[in-house]
Amino acid sequence: MKSEWREYLLGDLYNFSSGLSKNSKEFGFGKPFLSFKTVFNNYILPEELPDLVNSNIAEQERCSILKGDIFLTRTSETLDELGMSCVALRDYPEATFNGFTKRLRPKGKQVYPLYAAYYMRSPYFRANINSMVSMTTRASLNNDILSRLPIQLPTYEGQEKIGDILYSFDRKIKLNNRINDNLYAQTRAITKDWISESAGDYELSSLSDIASINPETYSPKEAWKYVNYLDTSSITNGCIAEIQYITTSSEKLPSRARRKLAPNDIVFSTVRPNQRHFGIISEPLPNMLASTGFAVIRSKNPLVCNELIYLCLTENEFIEKMEQIAEQSTSTFPSIKPSDLGVCEIPCPKDDSSMSLTETLKSMFALIAANQRENTYLADMRDVLLPKLMSGEIDISSIQF
Repeated sequence: MKSEWREYLLGDLYNFSSGLSKNSKEFGFGKPFLSFKTVFNNYILPEELPDLVNSNIAEQERCSILKGDIFLTRTSETLDELGMSCVALRDYPEATFNGFTKRLRPKGKQVYPLYAAYYMRSPYFRANINSMVSMTTRASLNNDILSRLPIQLPTYEGQEKIGDILYSFDRKIKLNNRINDNLYAQTRAITKDWISESAGDYELSSLSDIASINPETYSPKEAWKYVNYLDTSSITNGCIAEIQYITTSSEKLPSRARRKLAPNDIVFSTVRPNQRHFGIISEPLPNMLASTGFAVIRSKNPLVCNELIYLCLTENEFIEKMEQIAEQSTSTFPSIKPSDLGVCEIPCPKDDSSMSLTETLKSMFALIAANQRENTYLADMRDVLLPKLMSGEIDISSIQF
């Protein structure tokens, strides 16, 4: 019952620490690193942190990541991105975290870590942040503000129920992601077998000969009433974390929202290829645009499906090759040009004898897309339940979980 809940201040429950400030040249190698975007995009820290950074032993000790730690986004250009939380459910040896985030390490055992992480994603916690933070050039959370932020706690048993109910959605999402990882691995194995067993049935062709790169561009003169926008940081290894819905009559459309997307288009970020911001968009939303930071690739050869192209472009060896080219660029950030992708070679079947391969790849990618759709539904359901559980609107006293 809500009457059993008590209010505490974060300063009574947690110690606060800031992370590392690293130069962009230090990214891409070294030890595991928790970035701002990973905190922002995840309720639960991934099993493996996607970024790497050069860190020494002293930095690893000062900015460690241990089971039960909560991380908040510390600074942002908008209040919407400020104070977003995720929790570590295990220790991350040698890992450190980004200076744009704050680590909350519990002083005791009054708070169930999962409950805390979800509570800090609730509208009540976010409203308190908005009331305490003033916008200058950037919004920022300092230790003083953090220490004064309130958190409502039911009994520890109640915290466990709420945290575990919400985590059941994320656990299923994680399971679906593992299934998809397995499916991707199978598609790669099947493709390699086809290449090794069909040496005389295909020839290597440049990507630009078999596919269109950036085939369709949106013009503001088209005046779409709304846009579903995919930014480069919002997709990693084929998993979309966020699609921004923009009403053009009341919101400014980003100048980079220009690449039109069609079913099964491939998006491949041209900035820092080693960060693996790529995917295949099996079912784009209406009026969906991708950033010009992507190269959008669409097969124009009926014998070569987009799925085969995607598998070739996302092989580790190919990513490493693109990163080497990016490091030699004169741009602000390591980057490649669409033409660098255009010259890469893709196995192109000589006739329709490869149709069984195409059908197999398409069916397996369809299963992957179905799991991704289910994940979107599960995440939506979790987000609907979260404020109802945190407000006490749903009575958890009789729930057996």
